[in-house]
Amino acid sequence: MNILVLNCGSSSLKFQIIDTDLEKIEKNEDRELARGLIERIGSEALISLKVEGKSTIKTTAAIRDHKAAIQYIIKWVTSPDTGIPGINSLEDIHAIGHRTVHGGEEFKSSVRIDNDVIAKMEDNIELAPLHNPANLKGIYAAREVFGPSVPQVAIFDTAFHSTMPETAYLYAIPYQYYRRYKIRKYGFHGTSHRYIAYRYRVLTGKTKNDTNIITLHLGNGSSACAIKHGKSIDTSMGFTPLEGLMMGTRCGDIDPTIIDFLHHKEGSSIDEIFNMLNKRSGLLGISGLTNDMRDLEVEITEHQDRRAQLAIDMFCARIVKYVGAYLTAMNGADAICFSAGIGENAPDVRAKVCEHLEFLGVKLDKKLNNKMIRGKEGVISTPDSKLQVFVIPTNEELVIARDTCRVVLNAPLP
Repeated sequence: MNILVLNCGSSSLKFQIIDTDLEKIEKNEDRELARGLIERIGSEALISLKVEGKSTIKTTAAIRDHKAAIQYIIKWVTSPDTGIPGINSLEDIHAIGHRTVHGGEEFKSSVRIDNDVIAKMEDNIELAPLHNPANLKGIYAAREVFGPSVPQVAIFDTAFHSTMPETAYLYAIPYQYYRRYKIRKYGFHGTSHRYIAYRYRVLTGKTKNDTNIITLHLGNGSSACAIKHGKSIDTSMGFTPLEGLMMGTRCGDIDPTIIDFLHHKEGSSIDEIFNMLNKRSGLLGISGLTNDMRDLEVEITEHQDRRAQLAIDMFCARIVKYVGAYLTAMNGADAICFSAGIGENAPDVRAKVCEHLEFLGVKLDKKLNNKMIRGKEGVISTPDSKLQVFVIPTNEELVIARDTCRVVLNAPLP
C-alpha cells in the first residue's frame, strides 16, 4: 500500500510516500519511496524533491495554493522520468495520511476523515489557530484532487497525550473554564513521542507495559514527555505549544503576569506580546543572534559569545528541571531518550543535560555520545549507568503512514 503523507503549514507542504502494509509493519520493512518540501506557497515557491537512492532536486515554481502544491507533487510523482518504484499514475496512491495538530478532546486516536471529522476539526480551530487551518487546507485540497475514492486519515499530535490524568492536564484555575471552554493541557509532538517509545521497545525488547521512559523532542519546538507503562502521563507543552521548555523562538514557562506588566510598561497589545513570546523569545531572544543551536555553538567556539552560551545553558537547565520532575512523578524511569534536530545532533547539549543527572546514577559514554549524530541511533550511556540514555531519531511520517494503513484496513491501532 502506497501512502501519501502530508504535513501542511500555512504556506508550506511537506510530503513523503511510504510503501507499507500490515505485514511490513510487523516486520519493520516499511519503505520510504520519495519525499519533498514546498515552501512559500502563494508566490514563487521553493521546492525540494527526493526519490529513494537518488540526489535531491531543488527548483522553483509559481504555486498559488495548497491544491496547486498537491497537483505539482502528483505530476512529479507519477512522471516516468521521476522513476518512483510502483508509482505510475494517481491510482497508485492508495491512501493519504494527514498530520493534524489539534484533536481537542474529541479525537483520542487516528480516524478516517469524513465530513463529521472535518466539522469537529473546524470547531477546534480556536484551540489551534496557527495550525488547524493549515492542516485543513491540505485536507480540502487532497479531497478535491483525489476525490472520494481515496481514503484519507487524520493523525493528531494531541492524541498520544489523551491518556494524561486530570491531575496533569487540568490547570488550577476555576473549573468552570474547563467545562465551558475546554481550557486544559493538551500537549503536542505526540506523534514523535509515540514513535520514540516504539523504537525504544524495538531496541530493548521491552513490552509496552514495561516502557517507562522520559522522551525529549528537542528542536526549534521542544517538549518533554513522561511515558509510564507505554502511555503519556504528562508532557511539557500545554493548552498551546508555548508552555513548557525553552525553545528556538518560544519562551516556554513564564509568570503570566509578565504579559500584563509588559502591556502597561511598553504599551504593547496582547497580540504583540504573544507574537514576541512565540517568535522572538527562546534561544533567539536570549542570544539576540539566532534560534539555531548550530549557529550558537559556532558563536561560542569562534567568538566566546556570552549570551550564546547563556542561551544554551538556560535551554539545558529547563530540560533538567522537567526530567527531574518527571522522574519523581513516575516514581523512577528506565531511560531518557533524546530526539529531533537538537536532541539527535547536539552532543554538547546532551552532555550538559546528563551532567546534572549524575547524582541519579546517569553516566554518559563520551565517545558514543559524540559519535551519535546524523541519523545514528542507540545507547550513549555506560553499561553501569542506572538510567540508560538513548538517541533515537524521530520519524513522525512513518507513524502517520502506519496509522493510515491500519485505519483503512480496519486493523487495531497500537
